[in-house]
Amino acid sequence: MKACKLNTEAAQPLTGRIYQIQSLGAVDGPGLRYVVFMQGCPLRCMYCHNPETWPFSDGSMQLTPQELVEKTLRCKPYFEKGGGVTVTGGEPLMQSAFVAEYFRLLQAAGVHTALDTSGCASLEAAEPVLQHTNLVLADLKFLTAQEYFQYAKADMAKIEAFLDLTQKMAIPLWIRHVVVPGYTDSEEHIRKLGHKARQYRNLEKIELLPFRNLCLEKYQNLGIPFPLEGVPQMDVQRCKQLETLL
Repeated sequence: MKACKLNTEAAQPLTGRIYQIQSLGAVDGPGLRYVVFMQGCPLRCMYCHNPETWPFSDGSMQLTPQELVEKTLRCKPYFEKGGGVTVTGGEPLMQSAFVAEYFRLLQAAGVHTALDTSGCASLEAAEPVLQHTNLVLADLKFLTAQEYFQYAKADMAKIEAFLDLTQKMAIPLWIRHVVVPGYTDSEEHIRKLGHKARQYRNLEKIELLPFRNLCLEKYQNLGIPFPLEGVPQMDVQRCKQLETLL
């Protein structure tokens, strides 16, 4: 008789690779947030602050959705009033099955869920996650396909398809945009950004994020050239003035 072979692949639990967890964040959605940074990103944005999250094979921890939910709910007393959980990256939609199940379990526990994403994934990957998402924080990085490819190595058509899907599913949308001196800080550019963002009926808010170069040491330690080395940080007051154009 032939020995029976066990299907070990089917027995493997769903796990997610996580770079870091911030138990209390105040800038990634409404209220205080439990922020999960997923490992792995296909983009190479010129101003990326977390190059250490690019590799898909790394990550400081590997957890199942249930294990992460258990860790999360220990902090629920701190964020449950007006806050919740935000999953960011890296790019969380690259681990869509894990994030979808994590969000499903969180919503079942009465936790507000927010997805901070570039929107660069396929719609097949994004839709299951959005089914359990209360808020999308979408990084609209540039306004033309050429700029997206040149400065982020991304396909703008995918980002627009993702934003269309959030509108179709009526998920509240915050659009975030990094303002970089000499690249995205002109008044004309900001007006165009506002016009583009207001095309989405589910838009609730536009956030302008001033460029910072605090990540320079990370690039140096990793031996990676920082594309914006030498570019000055964005003046915060000027950034606030630009917000009035929106």
